[in-house]
Amino acid sequence: MNTTSAPSAGPGSNHHADHHLLSERLRGYLAACVVVLCWSGFNIVSRFGSKGVFTPFDLAAMRFGVSGAIALPLFLSWVPMRDWPRYLAIACLGGLGYGVLVYSGFAFAPTAHAGVFVNGGIPFWTITLVTAMAGWKIQRHMVISLTLSTCGLVLISFDSLFHAHQAGMWIGDVLFLTAALLWAIFGLLMRRWQLRPHLAILGLASFSCVIYLPVYLLWLPKTIATAPAFDIGLQCVYQGIIAALLAGWMYSYANLKIGSASASMMLALVPGVSALGAIPILGEALTLTIAGGILLVSCGALLGALPAQNAQAILGRLMGR
Repeated sequence: MNTTSAPSAGPGSNHHADHHLLSERLRGYLAACVVVLCWSGFNIVSRFGSKGVFTPFDLAAMRFGVSGAIALPLFLSWVPMRDWPRYLAIACLGGLGYGVLVYSGFAFAPTAHAGVFVNGGIPFWTITLVTAMAGWKIQRHMVISLTLSTCGLVLISFDSLFHAHQAGMWIGDVLFLTAALLWAIFGLLMRRWQLRPHLAILGLASFSCVIYLPVYLLWLPKTIATAPAFDIGLQCVYQGIIAALLAGWMYSYANLKIGSASASMMLALVPGVSALGAIPILGEALTLTIAGGILLVSCGALLGALPAQNAQAILGRLMGR
């Protein structure tokens, strides 16, 4: 009985393990797609609803205030105090640091620049850090992926990058790149510490709220009192719930299931999806340059998000090997 049952159990177990692994990766990619939609919607909502009535500090306050009010009671109930230092660390990186830098960058540079330097910067910094930790051994498909995505992002934002001459624009670009670096470190720490995604986002939102709101209320400039109620409600819902909680949770989940490099590469799709969404919603035109950029970004992001073996096989076929 034992000798006959062992062989039959082996293949079945392997098949089940392979199916489970595929299912885990598929859920990771689906989570990354949700992040792309949430972040693309953020760009559209910002362009659609912004009338210049909010300071960057107002936007950060709505993001951290709403998400923190929801997250703090749950975080205090579910996470023991001995584990708080790690959640504080990721809050300073992916919450406070990232949010304040991005919102401050919008005061100097247009949204299109954020698409290039944030959504393109996150995979760049992530892959650079991963490569550095691995002894600077970078796989060929990642080099090609980053090159395609970067070229595509530049094409999508060509007019803004090369035809605008707003004073101090470079300050916003530096802020966006720095924000991307902090988000990349946040993603790598999430994976290294194996933090559960929902607890990580609760901790991030809770600490960001507790640290930021007192500083905002006491010392930072604010114009939220003069803003229309609709704009306040729109920003609170999108910034505090969709961008901070839902997108953050989905990115953390994708990070654990498909890896930091693959999850970050999916973010390169955000500017392209934003441009496509802006056509029916904002009435913006789809130019040949933007269409070409979307195609390049999509190819680059998908190549970088694939498992290494699959990506190498695709490249081999394209090169006739």
